[in-house]
Amino acid sequence: MADEAIQKVEITGSSIKRIAVEGALPVQRLSQEAIAKSGATSVADLIQALPAMQGFTIGAVAAGSDSGGNTSASLHGIGESYTLVLLNGRRIAPQGSGTTVNLNAIPMSAVERVEILTDGASALYGSDAIAGVLNFILKKNQQGATLEATYSAPEAKGGNAWNTSVTYGFGDLEEDRFNVLLSYRHDEQSKLRATDRNFADTSYLKFNRGGKNYIWDRTSTSASPAGATVAYKTKNSSSTSFTPYLLQNKGNCPDDSFVTAGNARACGFDTGSTVEIVPQSKRDSLFSKATYKLNDSLNAFAELAYSRYDLTARIAANPIPISIAQTEKDPVTGVEKLVFNNPSAYANYVQPYLSPAQQGDIKSVTANYRSNDFGLRASNTITETKHIVLGVEGELGAWNFESGLTWSQNSINERYTGGYATNQGFKDILANPDFDAFATTQKPSVQAQIAGAQFVGSVRTASTTMRGIDTHGSRELFDLPGGKASLGIGGDYRTYIYEQSPGSNATGDDLYNFNTKAAYDMSRDTYGAFVELLAPLTKSFEMTVGGRYDAVKAIDDKLNKKTVGKKDSANTYKVSARWQPVQTVLIRGSYGTGFKAPSMLDIAQPLVNAGFTAKKFACPYPGTEFCRGEPIQYNAVSEGNPELQSEKSKQFTLGFRVEPSAAFSFGADLWDVKLRNAVSEITEEQAFADPVKYATSFDKYKEPSTGNTYYAFKKLSVNVGKKEYRGIDWDLSANHKFSFGKLTAQLSGTHMLHANYTKAGSNNVFTSNMDFFGDTNEVTFRNLMKLTTTLDTGRLSNTVTVNYRNGYTDAAATVYNEDTKAKVEDFRLQVPSYTTFDWQARFAFDKQTTIRAGIKNLFDRAPPLSLRASSGHQVGFDPRYADPMLRSFYITGNYKF
Repeated sequence: MADEAIQKVEITGSSIKRIAVEGALPVQRLSQEAIAKSGATSVADLIQALPAMQGFTIGAVAAGSDSGGNTSASLHGIGESYTLVLLNGRRIAPQGSGTTVNLNAIPMSAVERVEILTDGASALYGSDAIAGVLNFILKKNQQGATLEATYSAPEAKGGNAWNTSVTYGFGDLEEDRFNVLLSYRHDEQSKLRATDRNFADTSYLKFNRGGKNYIWDRTSTSASPAGATVAYKTKNSSSTSFTPYLLQNKGNCPDDSFVTAGNARACGFDTGSTVEIVPQSKRDSLFSKATYKLNDSLNAFAELAYSRYDLTARIAANPIPISIAQTEKDPVTGVEKLVFNNPSAYANYVQPYLSPAQQGDIKSVTANYRSNDFGLRASNTITETKHIVLGVEGELGAWNFESGLTWSQNSINERYTGGYATNQGFKDILANPDFDAFATTQKPSVQAQIAGAQFVGSVRTASTTMRGIDTHGSRELFDLPGGKASLGIGGDYRTYIYEQSPGSNATGDDLYNFNTKAAYDMSRDTYGAFVELLAPLTKSFEMTVGGRYDAVKAIDDKLNKKTVGKKDSANTYKVSARWQPVQTVLIRGSYGTGFKAPSMLDIAQPLVNAGFTAKKFACPYPGTEFCRGEPIQYNAVSEGNPELQSEKSKQFTLGFRVEPSAAFSFGADLWDVKLRNAVSEITEEQAFADPVKYATSFDKYKEPSTGNTYYAFKKLSVNVGKKEYRGIDWDLSANHKFSFGKLTAQLSGTHMLHANYTKAGSNNVFTSNMDFFGDTNEVTFRNLMKLTTTLDTGRLSNTVTVNYRNGYTDAAATVYNEDTKAKVEDFRLQVPSYTTFDWQARFAFDKQTTIRAGIKNLFDRAPPLSLRASSGHQVGFDPRYADPMLRSFYITGNYKF
């Protein structure tokens, strides 16, 4: 009988097809069964739960941002922009102007397995994969159909979800010369309100530490009824802020407000109680692959992936400053005089609480109004990903090769669906004598106007389009003592186009107190080529040497008809080795370099509005004319830096695997990444702490509604940073057969050794996020672990999964001691460790029908208290590090035919 052909496979991280699965580079694999056991209902849930993942973006950040529910992958906390995400070994269009891929673009139901290369700078995919590579490998050559549906619901209120999918394949590639695979999935997630969880239901948070009672006040003095801020002409005079309702009602605030901890004359509106901490969403995803056997050695294929993610996020009603009075110069005489826009509001609500000296020194009076009558701010973002690949793969002579053409696009349509006022509509309301910003309720005539003044429509559309061609191949060359030497070569060329347009009816003239979204039309080309040589020097020792050339061209700014930045290129390399002295022991290591260009907006973005600072700050230059009245979230602006250079990296790994028997294995890989020329930003904390040193971090901002000009924090990327990350990825697996079944246990984790980076603006002053909420507004956890234990007893299996992350030092916060009534600056909580247990039972009725039922967070562990003020509008916990759903139940049915 003829020998059966031994199939060679391509392992993520190398271009050379080979038989050995465990190579010189550390690759973690998630099989289809492992994915099912996880209970994950989305690609983001699956990937972000891995111990090697830190520093990613979660979908819940969409509450109060324009992320559209973007979710990302980030290996080892190095950063999402350094982690390359692939679909069947090819790049897909990122979201935004950089390289970060939205995981919502990956069709969950079509995923066969996931391979995670935890060593960076692959020669095959590009030297910008500095942290590593995630390769989602999709199903192929499937015959028959699979139907699956899942329903999940927390025990507590809110957050129900369900999904259903169908996958169908027909045609056998070997017998029929073709195969077609179709996979479709629909997901729905209902919203979870802050008031549905007692750990997240208020911005006026009381807590106890060390026997002392504290208040963390994240309320807002923009309220309804409005607060008032009076600024004065005299230099170095602090502004006056107060709430007339409070002063008129014997020190009592309305039901949805509290007397602010920092100002006994002001009420703070409880914005946190209004947020939907998990937004509602719908997702449709489709994947199709058709393969045709051209001849015995060549296949032609076409892939189509499409996803549509529809997310609606709601946060507190819109804060709208309203000018009551301001100082203006007479155009003829040049004399300044106070002009009243609403004399009665000044007379009834402001003047009685000012001294005669203050009344004679007024520069401006502003009502800090919150448009509660308009409802919550609701933004609906539809994100679409379209990905098409046409290619050929197979053998040509001695070469295994693959070549493909790719067109991929990620697009966003951001719409306001409630809570925002049209410009003319709100001006008409202001002109109505019945409107009273300081009243608890508006009169019927104003309510009637509000209904007609709501803005509904698109505020921006944006897209990133990638067009590319790639080819790579490998072949055996010559004999060495350990076997055949193999060569891999290849290259790729890609064009990225980033476009953004404001809505046609969504400018500052259309919406009240609104900054028109910026318009962009930028593109740049990248190309690269690589060569890789695998040399089995002995039967037990082999080396791989790879080299790559990458070039990134200058940015073509079509709107401004100019070229920004300059072409940059680099030669990088990678050397790896694998030594297997005995059958049961493997030792491996690698050393390489990387190269990554900044994003297009980092380089070419004009000065644009960028929202607000995450925290409240006092005026950076007290007593000057552009100060605001009290500690407040200042406006932020952002601008690119054409002088930015590309980042460079050096990294190594050193690891081993021991498998003394089929019942036990253990492995660990030490990895190290060093970055120089790292792109970083002066943080808002740095800038406000030393505004003289960081004067370039401040600009001016003109408020659209009042015309008043204030200081603004300016985000600007610089190139002097360094980063040093080091850690150990480890895993252990064991199994034992009993008379009643088989017990399998898999324990894996990441132990971080270093997470150091230089403070922005410095190349030698290092800081760290290790178990500490650092300057980058995130934590790098020293230990993340996952234990999965499964007992298989015939048709029934039970799986228990334990997820662990250690405690950390929380973000700095200003709290108030209730006992002493004193403000406590730079207070940092010690957040405890967070451990959850999940359980899943799987029952196979027969080969066609399987039911899974499970409980996530079995012991109902609540998120620990956190006083962080960034990454979303949620208050009281950090949604990146703990799940607000609490204990939840799910059931999944799977039927094959």
